[in-house]
Amino acid sequence: MIRNWGIRSRVMLVAVLPTLVLAIVLTAFYTGSRVTDHREAHVARGQAFARQLAAASEYAVFSGNRESLRRLAGAMLAETDVLGVMIIDRNGDALAQSGQLDATLPLPPRAAWTRGLVTASGTLRVIEPVLPTSLDLDDGFDGAALDTLSGAGTPPMLGTVVVDISRAQLNARQNELLVIGSAAILMVLIGSLVLAHYMSRGVTGPIRRVASAVERIGRGQFSARLSDIGGGTLRTLAEGVNQMAAKLASAHEDMSRQIADATAELRARKDEAERATLSKSRFLAAASHDLRQPMHALGLFIAELSQHTHAPASRRLVERIAASAEAMENLLDISKLDAGVLEPHISVFPLQPILDRIAAEQRPRLGTKDLLLRTRPTPLWVESDPVLFERIIGNLVSNAVRYTRKGHILVACRRRGERVRIEVRDNGVGIAAEAHEIIFQEFIQLDNPARSRDKGLGLGLAIVRRLTDLLGHRLAVRSRPGRGSVFAIEVPVAQPVEYAEPGETCRQPGDLAGIRVALVDDDPLAQSGMRSLLTSWGCEVTAGSDIESVLETLARSGHEPQLIISDYRLHGNSNGIDAIRVTRARYGENLPAALISGDTAPETLRLAQGESLALLHKPVRPARLRALLNRLSHPERDF
Repeated sequence: MIRNWGIRSRVMLVAVLPTLVLAIVLTAFYTGSRVTDHREAHVARGQAFARQLAAASEYAVFSGNRESLRRLAGAMLAETDVLGVMIIDRNGDALAQSGQLDATLPLPPRAAWTRGLVTASGTLRVIEPVLPTSLDLDDGFDGAALDTLSGAGTPPMLGTVVVDISRAQLNARQNELLVIGSAAILMVLIGSLVLAHYMSRGVTGPIRRVASAVERIGRGQFSARLSDIGGGTLRTLAEGVNQMAAKLASAHEDMSRQIADATAELRARKDEAERATLSKSRFLAAASHDLRQPMHALGLFIAELSQHTHAPASRRLVERIAASAEAMENLLDISKLDAGVLEPHISVFPLQPILDRIAAEQRPRLGTKDLLLRTRPTPLWVESDPVLFERIIGNLVSNAVRYTRKGHILVACRRRGERVRIEVRDNGVGIAAEAHEIIFQEFIQLDNPARSRDKGLGLGLAIVRRLTDLLGHRLAVRSRPGRGSVFAIEVPVAQPVEYAEPGETCRQPGDLAGIRVALVDDDPLAQSGMRSLLTSWGCEVTAGSDIESVLETLARSGHEPQLIISDYRLHGNSNGIDAIRVTRARYGENLPAALISGDTAPETLRLAQGESLALLHKPVRPARLRALLNRLSHPERDF
């Protein structure tokens, strides 16, 4: 424990401990000597009283004069501290007694020549024999005759005197000496503590100044210096600290200059990188808009083509074309997310129809592998953007299908408090722990280091991460190599409402049959692709590159459109919003309308929302287009 003490505590211990020990030893020795002296004086006083009484009562004991013995015993009680007196003959019979004897102390044995001391807690008993006095008489006899008569070499005992003396004053004096000794030790302790306090301040004061200076230097105050704090070792320590501070200040200045130079260089490179990024963003924005037109038309043609019956070789070719187009669409989706123009439309919807639709879309891919895809039925409803949510789960399932050679894939949902956890589980190749974050970056494919394009572009999980961040959903992954993977998102739970699913899986293709659609698109390929796709769905399409030609054709046919679809950018100064306004002015303000645009700028979205128009960005996925047409053509249903 002492190892954890500070310098001040140690100095005080060194100053106090020897003094305190010496004081205790000297006080104990002095007090012990004084107590011993008082005890011996007390015993000597008692023995003197007993001897005096024994000498005075010799004749009375010899003659049996009890009255004289009582007077002598009573006179002895007048002495201080004498409690009781008893005079006993040689046979043990009491001749006289005065005062009160301590009953706990033993009397001398009968006919025994004895002298002694007996001590109790509060009484000292002194026993003195009464002996005859020897007289030298010039009568011709010597002492030998008396010795012969007594039969022993000791004089004959006449009796015994017992004197009890109180120890109260002795005990009080002992306690007084102990109190004085303790007070002396306490005074020495207090004095040594005061002295040690001043000594420790004198020792630790300079050390604290050194520690304070070192602490300030540690906080970066390199100008801190120590003035004169004494001589010897303290002076050497102060000089060393000052030298250290000076060297640190010089090193700090050099480092600050280097950091400033490096910061300036990094700032210049950052500005250069930002300019390059801005240029790249401008190029990608322009290229994205130009690419969306042909990609939009390509997607429509592929969707129409996939509805036809093909030979196996032709079917595989269509699937590869669709995969390539999907990869290009992922690139465009990433650019749209980067541009920040995608705004979620939150609503309440059931999970099961979306899971069924995803399973149906993935079923053709499962036929080429030994795979089983199952979706566990669920009655749960959630609150999210249904289109973006479906894209997230679809990408996760597609990723599981791609990286699972054989086995099974399970999509399961369960409620956790106020959230629903949707998990996509597979028993595929698995992912190492160190790669759990890397897989969500763009163009990352762990099993495709050669960047083979037939395995996609590595954008599926990147889109998942960005969409979950956009929607505020939690995304988690748990995986080990060779043990499969579990991707999960958590979505707020919702209470069921009246709802009708707009997806393809809940409607037959004939649902759009007979719907008259006015189509305005100045791009021939996009117009042709859209016309063919809508026609394959059973729609009656009147198309043109401008609204005037479309209205003229409708007037000649004598039919009124039930729905209008227009591209946003048209030839001249007009746009899709103007075309929809003109059409509604002729056929009614409640005419359902949709706007399609390859422009991902926020301004386009704001204009569409201002007109309460549904906006689809190119390339339009056929499934989304069909869902929109179902919703617009059946306004009486709550989709």
